[in-house]
Amino acid sequence: MTQASRKMQRTILAWCCLLLVCAILVMLILSGRLWFNMPSKTRYPVRGVDVSHYQGKIDWEVIAQQDITFAFIKATEGSGTVDECFADNWEASHNAGLYTGAYHFFSFDSGGDTQAENFIQTVPVQTDALPPVIDLEYYRSENLPTTETVRENLQIMLDALTRHYGKTPIIYTTNQCYEEYLKGTDMEYILWIRSVFTPPSSKLEPEWSFWQYNPRGLLDGYEGDEQFIDLNAYCGTMEEFIAQFNTAE
Repeated sequence: MTQASRKMQRTILAWCCLLLVCAILVMLILSGRLWFNMPSKTRYPVRGVDVSHYQGKIDWEVIAQQDITFAFIKATEGSGTVDECFADNWEASHNAGLYTGAYHFFSFDSGGDTQAENFIQTVPVQTDALPPVIDLEYYRSENLPTTETVRENLQIMLDALTRHYGKTPIIYTTNQCYEEYLKGTDMEYILWIRSVFTPPSSKLEPEWSFWQYNPRGLLDGYEGDEQFIDLNAYCGTMEEFIAQFNTAE
């Protein structure tokens, strides 16, 4: 075997090893066993989850034992859909000692007034609950209403929830939807940003309060069709969390 042939073999072997390592990393990420975008537990000690009926039956006592402090539970979607597991999750998560809030999946296809009414009819007023959440994200790419129409319906819903619950609502959103619908507006809301590859931008206005950093988390305590659970962090200490949301320990 010539020196050139041996060099070629070593090169091929090196590339094969690199591809194998990459394949293993991809498999670990897809399986939820490895995630690179992890916030510091020292800097962001307050952690939480968000769930829907996809997680099925949830043992909230078990969830609470895994360094989880808060939970956002899907309540409604659009103008007529109610999550089938909301009532059970709402009661059980509170009973497990978690700080609990409810979220609404915003529809581009109906008005802010009827969406707010759906949420209000479903989610009780509870003084120790976290503020109501509007989940603003794309679920299709065609035939979207104008930016102005979406903002108008968002504002209608924000106003209605603020009046009814007496708390400034939270908006959960992606970076893309933030740029399209929220950036530069004068809407009053608390920002919950999804950013799964990098930490949230320091240029967000308002500054983010919640960060969904991992949509493929793995915890014990649920047995639905969805094997993963969304993981979130709060931007502050436990004392700051309690002070911001006027909630008692």
